[in-house]
Amino acid sequence: MQPADNLYSQVVGWAKIVLPLCAIGLLSTLFLLARSTTEPNEIVLEQVEAIAREQRLSAPEFSGLTDEGAVIVISASTARPDTTRPDTISIDDVRLRMDNADGSNIEVTATLGEIDGRAGIASLLGLARLVTSSGYEMETNGLIAELDTGLVTTDGLLEIHAPFGQLTAGKVTFQMASEGISQEMLFTDGVRLLYTPQTP
Repeated sequence: MQPADNLYSQVVGWAKIVLPLCAIGLLSTLFLLARSTTEPNEIVLEQVEAIAREQRLSAPEFSGLTDEGAVIVISASTARPDTTRPDTISIDDVRLRMDNADGSNIEVTATLGEIDGRAGIASLLGLARLVTSSGYEMETNGLIAELDTGLVTTDGLLEIHAPFGQLTAGKVTFQMASEGISQEMLFTDGVRLLYTPQTP
């Protein structure tokens, strides 16, 4: 029985050495196979480098008062300086709100915009949606807001949903409320009205 016991002891002894080594080898193989063999995407690296070089501000908000005391707040998802025009800031996903002293307001949203600090003008570019507290909703191809006076002028044809029906016009100008005068809207350039009678 002695030879069999010795053989068993030898097998157990070798197994204690060989099995852990095999396990380590298998784990090493798994880690090596799990590693990605592809090189980093050069396009992604270029985009990251471009963002790192570009001066950009996230979630900016600009506010001020007009000459008549209306509060103007402009917010955006990002803002960056215009390299060709040092006084101009380009903004994305723009929201502009003007609150009058009499309680009326207008709110404008657009995908792109610019703020010219020297001229005191905010330009909303592309498709812009404008809503007034008096119940008007309209869409136009951009508009210009004079930050000192509060004058807002649309740029291009408008489609307007009014409390009394549908309008189209080539241009509309908003004059913010002043002392004794409420907010005014002036529709010009080929105004057409489809009146919808109000149900009692």
